[in-house]
Amino acid sequence: MEAESRDARPSAPLMSAIVTEHFVLQSAAGTTVSEALGRSSLYLSALSSSLIALGFASQTPGLLLPFAAAALPTVFVLGVFTTARLVDTGVQNVAYLSSIARIRGYYRELDPEAARYFASWGAGEGETDDALGSLAVKAGPMAGLFTAASMIAIINGVLAGVCLALLTYYLITDHHLLVALAVGLLAAAASLTVFFRYQHRRYVSVQR
Repeated sequence: MEAESRDARPSAPLMSAIVTEHFVLQSAAGTTVSEALGRSSLYLSALSSSLIALGFASQTPGLLLPFAAAALPTVFVLGVFTTARLVDTGVQNVAYLSSIARIRGYYRELDPEAARYFASWGAGEGETDDALGSLAVKAGPMAGLFTAASMIAIINGVLAGVCLALLTYYLITDHHLLVALAVGLLAAAASLTVFFRYQHRRYVSVQR
């Protein structure tokens, strides 16, 4: 029995490759977080700078609308690109963490005592549940609300609503406030609906 147990143990080259892969996956997962932080900071900096510039432009008669028409749509497009890439980095992060969970599952099987040191993080048995558990997130329809992409998408959705509300208020309805507010709310809701459907589809694809 002892000979069979020794034969069942992984070879040294295999263990070395697994440990190296574990380290590489951890580094790659950290890279996705760093990229998400950098892109989020870039978008928020562009938005805050534009809003400050709008405040100065509002002090000059006739300058506010042309400046807003140039700045706000540009920031909105930047936000769309940012959220799309943040979804990509989030999906990459979950994929890397799922691979780490698979390796940790292999570690648990090396020895009866190993389960104490490589316990599962998730409530379920799947690797994706384990990966989400490492982020203190439970799999479900509400999980997508707490991603970095969702944070930027909500701000960008409000920006889209404000852009269309201003356009409606000044150029279409001749200063009809209620209609402008309704258009802005619908635009924000439509923007967020499209984003959350897209994000959900992307995350579902990585769980298969």
